[in-house]
Amino acid sequence: MALITRRRALTGLGATLAAVLAPPAGSAFAGEQGRRKRPLWRAHAHNDYEHPRPLFDALDHRFGSVEADIFLVGDQLLIGHDASELDPSRTLESLYLDPLATLVKANHGSVYRGWRHPLQLLIDIKTEGSSTYLELDRHLQRYKHLFTTYAHGRVHPGAVTNVISGDRAARTPMEAQTVRRAFYDGRLTDLGSSAPASFISLISDNWALNFTWLGEGTFPDAERQKLRSIVAQAHAAGQTVRFWNTPDLAGPARDALWSELLAAGVDFLNTDDLAGLEAFLDTHRSV
Repeated sequence: MALITRRRALTGLGATLAAVLAPPAGSAFAGEQGRRKRPLWRAHAHNDYEHPRPLFDALDHRFGSVEADIFLVGDQLLIGHDASELDPSRTLESLYLDPLATLVKANHGSVYRGWRHPLQLLIDIKTEGSSTYLELDRHLQRYKHLFTTYAHGRVHPGAVTNVISGDRAARTPMEAQTVRRAFYDGRLTDLGSSAPASFISLISDNWALNFTWLGEGTFPDAERQKLRSIVAQAHAAGQTVRFWNTPDLAGPARDALWSELLAAGVDFLNTDDLAGLEAFLDTHRSV
């Protein structure tokens, strides 16, 4: 347990349990939801666990995808960005799986009441991928009927779709399974490969390693065509698309880049600024 240290704020087990069992007043999940606004399925909460209320802040901003980084420590899956910040009370179960199970039960089978579209949970593996995934799979099996599942060649929709990212060694044990409660996060090099969307459901890559434009000036036409070709190829295969490492400082450059991503049909916009992306998407509903 040498990896584990205590975070200085908002990490106590009591605070975690309070968040799980009693979403704050004003939350979209506190009591009756009243007049509901449409979920923002294209909004992805990067490093979601760094917000004051992991999961719930993203849901209150109506996000359709959240990201959790996991470390395997013993048989526990601890949440954090770096090994130095791990806390034994901050587990995948306590911050994500348990509250999601509670919400789905309360909302009659969906994360957002009245909307059957699944929430995407992107699980980024920070420790060795094969052993971590196998332990993760054992944890996921405890939550029956919660997850979108691949079974013997067919995909059965669930309230939450798990996508496995991070250490690439997770791919081998996943490919060997005939029943999975998770899908694989591919890279641009996986476009056009033999792996079907029932295995690689998402194509993600580093924006800055594939494009030079960061939202200032004119988007080069060659890069715009490259982006649209990537999206078209992924969509033709039944896969969704996300880029990380896009500009995330509020301002015209970020808005310009987000606008191009929307226009190209990119499925998930990556941000740490929950309120900023919510406001942007609310003003671009027609895109």
